[in-house]
This record gives sequence, C-alpha cells and structure tokens, in this order.
Amino acid sequence: EVYFKNLSKQKQKEVMEKNQNNHKLRVCVATCNRADYSKLAPIMFGIKAEPQFFELDVVVLGSHLIDDYGNTYRMIEQDDFDIHTRLHTIVRGEDEAAMVESVGLALVKLPDVLNRLKPDIMIVHGDRFDALALATSAALMNIRILHIEGGEVSGTIDDSIRHAITKLAHYHVCCTRSAEQHLIAMCEDHDRILLAGCPSYDKLLSAKNKDYMSIIRMWLGEDVKTRDYIVALQHPVTTDIKHSIKMFELTLDALISFNKRTLVLFPNVDAGSKEMVRVMRKKGIEHHPNFRAVKHVPFDQFIQLVAHAGCMIGNSSCGVREVGAFGTPVINLGTRQTGRETGENVLHVRDADTQDKILHALQLQFGKQYPCSKIYGDGNAVPRILKFLKSIDLKEPLQKKFCFPPVKDNISQDIDHILETQSALAVDLGGTNLRVAIVSMKGEIVKKYTQLNPKTYEDRLELILKMCIEAASEAVNVNCRILGVGISTGGRVNPREGIVLHSTKLIQEWSSVDLRTPISDALHLPVWVDNDGNCAALAERKFGHGKGIENFVTLITGTGIGGGIVHQHELIHGSSFCAAELGHIVVSLDGPECLCGSQGCIEAYASGIALQREAKKLHDEDLLLVEGMSMKKEEVVSAAHLIQAAKLGNTKADSILRTAGTALGLGVVNILHTMNPSLVILSGVLASHYVNAVKDVINRQALSSVKTVDVVVSNLADPALLGAASLVLDYTTRRIY
Repeated sequence: EVYFKNLSKQKQKEVMEKNQNNHKLRVCVATCNRADYSKLAPIMFGIKAEPQFFELDVVVLGSHLIDDYGNTYRMIEQDDFDIHTRLHTIVRGEDEAAMVESVGLALVKLPDVLNRLKPDIMIVHGDRFDALALATSAALMNIRILHIEGGEVSGTIDDSIRHAITKLAHYHVCCTRSAEQHLIAMCEDHDRILLAGCPSYDKLLSAKNKDYMSIIRMWLGEDVKTRDYIVALQHPVTTDIKHSIKMFELTLDALISFNKRTLVLFPNVDAGSKEMVRVMRKKGIEHHPNFRAVKHVPFDQFIQLVAHAGCMIGNSSCGVREVGAFGTPVINLGTRQTGRETGENVLHVRDADTQDKILHALQLQFGKQYPCSKIYGDGNAVPRILKFLKSIDLKEPLQKKFCFPPVKDNISQDIDHILETQSALAVDLGGTNLRVAIVSMKGEIVKKYTQLNPKTYEDRLELILKMCIEAASEAVNVNCRILGVGISTGGRVNPREGIVLHSTKLIQEWSSVDLRTPISDALHLPVWVDNDGNCAALAERKFGHGKGIENFVTLITGTGIGGGIVHQHELIHGSSFCAAELGHIVVSLDGPECLCGSQGCIEAYASGIALQREAKKLHDEDLLLVEGMSMKKEEVVSAAHLIQAAKLGNTKADSILRTAGTALGLGVVNILHTMNPSLVILSGVLASHYVNAVKDVINRQALSSVKTVDVVVSNLADPALLGAASLVLDYTTRRIY
C-alpha cells in the first residue's frame, strides 16, 4: 500500500511539473444558487490565488439571478470575482414542470458559452437540477468534469441527480469516508476520487471568533442574546410536495407557539416553494414581531448566525453538515436529508401529524450545546483540491473508465449451449453404495461421488445432503446449471409425494421416509424420487434403446430383479405404486424361497443373490471350482464365481445358469402376454448372460403374436444414475424452443 501511494505521489509530481511547463489549466466554475456558492467560493479563491497554474472563468446561472431569491450573484461580485457569463435559466412556476423546463433551457444556452470558454475542466457542485444540466452539457461537449460532494446520500430526487452527475463526472471530490466508499461501490475509478472534506469547512473552522454580536443584532434585533434565537430554513421536498408544505405549516405553528425570536429564510427555487411562501404570508410571518423573514444572508454572516443560535430547524443540508462544526442543536424535519451522516447535535423528526411533535423537539433541543463535529471536514479541503487539480493529466484519454467488480465472462446464450449445460443431480441409493452424480442433458456423467451406504436413517440422510451440497458447489466450477435432484432407491415409492413407502431388506430403516422435503429445503431445488426399476426404464426412454419407443419393458438383473414398464410413452406406477415389480412374478409354485416371503419368484432364481446362494452350495460340496479357477481362503463366494465356473465347463454351474435364464424367460413371456410391448431391454450386470436364454424361452413358450418382440441388452453404463437424472431433465425441460 505504501509503495503504491508513493508511486501515485510520484506520478502526481511528474504531471504537475509537466503542466507547469505547458499551459495553465483553464477551470470553469459554474454556480447556480447561494448554497453551492458557499462550497465553491473557497475553491475559487484558491484558484484565483495561483494564477501561475490556473485560469478561472465564472459562469452564473439559476436562482442567483432572480430578485425573489435575493439576486445572490451580487455576493460573487462583492468577493471580487469577474463573472464571465450570466445565464437566465430558471423558468418561473416553482412546480415540477418548471424544474424540467429550467433544465431544458440551461441545456439550450450552455453549449454556446462552453464553446466560447473552451475550459479544460468544469467544476460542478452537488445535486441540484441546474448542476445536472451543467454536467450533461460538459460531458456531451467532451469537457472534463470535477464533481464536488458526490457519493453522499440524502433523500428525495436529489440522490438520483447527485448519482447521475457522478456517472457523468471524470473526477470526484468527496467529503466523508462513507461517500468515498459509495463512489467506489458505484464503480468509479479510485485514482480519480479525492477525499478532501467539505470546502466550506475551511471557512467555518476559522470564523467563530469574529465579531458576531453585530451580525446577530443586524438580522434579529438589538435585544437578542446568543443561544436565545432560532434559525429556520426549510425547502420543499419535490417527491412529496403536498406533505412537505403541510410539515412547513406545522413548523411555523410550532415556532409561533414556542415564542422565541426566529430568523426564517425563504425556501429555494424547487417545485413547491411558491406554496411555502404563501403559507408564510398566510400566517403573517413577515410582520410577526418574533420573526425576521429574509431571502438571503451572506454566507460569512450566516455562519455566525447558526454558530451562536439556540437551535436550527428545517431540512437544509446546512443543518446536518455545516452546523455540526459548532455543536449547535439542529432539528431535521422530514425525509429530505434521510441518509446523511450527522453528528449527535441532530434530532430527526421524520414525520409529524400535529405541531406538538415539533414543539416537543424544540423544547428538547433549544439552548443545548453539543460537541463540535468534523464529520465533513478538517479545514484543509481547498489545498487538497488544488493539488488534485494540478495532478490532472490532460493528455490522458477523455473517455472515463468504470472499475466494475470482477464477474464471470459472459457465456453464449445459443440454445444448444443452454441445453448442454442444463444438468441434474442424480442420487442412487443402492444396497451397498450411495452415489451422487452431476448428469448433463446429453446423459454425460460429468462428476460422480461414491460412499458406503450408512446403516441408519439419520446417517444416510446426512450423507445424502453432504454429497449433494458438494456436488452442487462443484457444478458451478464445471459450468453446469443444476435444475433439480433425482433420487433412485429400492422398494416401493410414492413419486407424487417423494416418500419411500417400503424399502427392500437390503436398505435398512428406509420405510415411510420423506426424501423430498429435507433435500429440497437444504438445496433450494425441486426433488423427484422413484423406484430404481422405474428409473432404469426412464434412463432407457431418454438415453437408451427405448428412445422414441411407445411401449417397452426394462428388466434389471443385478443383486435383485426389478424393472419398469413404459406404456404409450409414459411410465406405469399402478394404483398403489407397486407396478413393474417384475422380479416377483411367480414362475414356479414350488420354487426356492424369495426374500419377499413367497416361493418361485424370478428373483429367487435369477438374481445375483440367488446365484450366490447356489454357488455357495456347490462350493460347500466342493463342486464349484474347476481347472483354471482358484479362490483365496478368505474370499467370499459370489455369482461371479458361478458364471466363471460355467464358462470353464462346470456342468452343474451351467445348469444353474440355464435354470435362472429359463425362469427369467418365463417371466418375460408373462409380461409379453400381459403388456404386449414392442421391446424388452435387459439391464444390469447379468443381462448379457441371460439374453440368449430369454430369447429361446420366448421362441418356445410365447404366443406367435408376440414372438417378434425385440430383446436387447442395455448399452447404458449407469442406468440408475441416468434414470434419476432423467426424472429431473424430463420434467424441468418440457418447453418448446
């Protein structure tokens, strides 16, 4: 940080030396009203005091030139400034339309002035509508703009105008640290922001010890004492004129009741000011013995008046900014200064339905003395601003740059790209493993996570959430837009509610389980749940042999036997969500016992568990191993050993496999006679071992009308995960592009 500060100082020094060797910086200061002149005057004096560096042109416009507002251009002349141009830009009417017309009139007149002056830089202050016209004209005419007091927050339309000028300005002088941070947040270049403090504080902090009693007596009468009078300055709120006039009326009533000598300044030229003046005259303020109503007080004298007042009341920015330097109590009325940084001397009255609330505020504040506040400056703003002006390099490109925060590069919105990146989180709850994957619209498994499936419900659900959250975070890195979560699980499932009704014995503590709610709440994504057999059928329908087929059946041959039925392109669930329990079709009345409690089910013959059971029997009788096979002592006998033995010529093993294939084939024949599908898809690790046996049984046992059915082995590497993904992708992308 120190290095870069020194580097910046060196650059400023070089630019200042370069500017000294070249031409003077031609600065145009445009002032619109008494308030902005109080901030600009100290800068103008500073520029005028260094003629070797600067040429000053002064342009006066706005309410400075209106008699009703005190012809305040005269105080500029009294300060010995040459006014280069006077522009009458105010359209009288004091309503919203008049403000707009005034901006338009200024925009018409300013180009000719700026063409003649040809300034290097224009200094614009604050948030008035006149200033917006100045900044707009200068920006469109490629004149650099230095904006004073940007980044602040107050209220009403002023905020919008101030921030609009900030966007037009090339350089910024702000008064507080918060304002500086606001400018940075608005993407302004930090190198072009100067935290200087308010220029008016340079005069404020050196003014209090001057002869003030003569000034107080001149404006309020000979008998007035310090801390025993009130200064009132209230302007219309242009976004709620009716309410602001009502509050002004209540303020005057409260001041009359409070019965203290009061200096009332006329409001500014904003829409609604004419109505406020009518309220003053209606209540006889100009002739009331306790009131002095004036159009304008010179800033030097105004400082002394507020510094020694018992209280200031109104909604002027002066109350929350400058007056804090003296610790004078302030009552801030309404919303016009909402958001301004204030010292402890300010008491806010945001709303008032009667004069009582304002009167109570006066009783609380009047005559107090608060600690002096230096929120808005330390008295050294002008030297900082002059140094900043000298550092401006006119050879730098005029086009301002915005410092936007880093964002991810825009991604093409071509529809093919959108469809490619749409993805699902797929969850497969197996008897042994729990798997989660990011699956793209094309069926590509982008990323897969595998963990052992915990034994208890709580641990299992916790692990699912943890793995899903990890996968969802990773999806951002691989540019996948997750549309939802699909879950494939064993057992009977109510897909409408996302509830596992009854699970298989392989997955313990997994009955009457609501999977949808906790996962959806945690991930803020839609969740679909279905039986693993149904998911396999959906995978085939979207990515496999079933794509475009109206009626087909999928049979899973793995640890158990399951499946799914697609009829007229839709998955069949059945009245109690028990359809397609194909593993429990009975093919023998006196066959082996099944895990479901029945006998002779397909699963009791052809599942991985059934083959393992038969392999163990052979192994126990030393009839499993043949030449070319070996097993370690601790190795568990599995279906794979039975298949290997059959391939190596073990007739008993081969007979068991043929019986299993026949049982599966008979089940398929029953399905054909019931559903009459055009395609049967065998899926799972045992599918390739059964396909020929199934075809043989169909040729021998099936009716001739169904013998032409196609029987194929699935080419999907992971139907459970792909099926879980298709739950999401099918239902969330049913749109016509």
